Amino acid sequence: MAGAAIGVAHCLALPSKFTTLSLHSSSSSSCSVPFSSLSFSSNLSQTVFSKGRLSISIIRRPIHHSIVCDAAPTKKADSAAKRARQAEKRRIYNKARKSEVRTRMKKVLEELEVLKKKPDAQAEEVLPIEKLIAEAYSVIDKAVKVGTLHRNTGARRKSRLARRKKAVEIHHGWYTPAPLVTA
Repeated sequence: MAGAAIGVAHCLALPSKFTTLSLHSSSSSSCSVPFSSLSFSSNLSQTVFSKGRLSISIIRRPIHHSIVCDAAPTKKADSAAKRARQAEKRRIYNKARKSEVRTRMKKVLEELEVLKKKPDAQAEEVLPIEKLIAEAYSVIDKAVKVGTLHRNTGARRKSRLARRKKAVEIHHGWYTPAPLVTA
């Protein structure tokens, strides 16, 4: 039995990176329990032991004792892999939505910039830009609804578009802000 304890002690004191795992009795032990060598290749141990667990148990049989060193991956590896797949799928989906939001905002801001630089612009030229703004608002609201954007981020982006539109209207004189009322 002392040989079994020595074998278990050797197995528990393994380094974190396995190159070779051997269980055998020492010749100086007083126990007459024979052990056969057990070894793993380095590439097997790297993949199995980095993702799993190592359990050691002593099996007592009437004729001889043996140590079983079982290496198996844990069940969490399956769920972790699934979560990784789900996260990757969501990342791609969210990336597309965010890209669409940025594209719509960019189109609106470019059109507003062109209108602001135009010297003889008419008030009716804002109507197509208002349609673009409505489309951008819709895309932003959908991104907020599905959780791609935080609601405050969506509100900030919509506000940015509205402020730029108002700045263009003030620039051309189509809108005059109400004077501040002081009490």
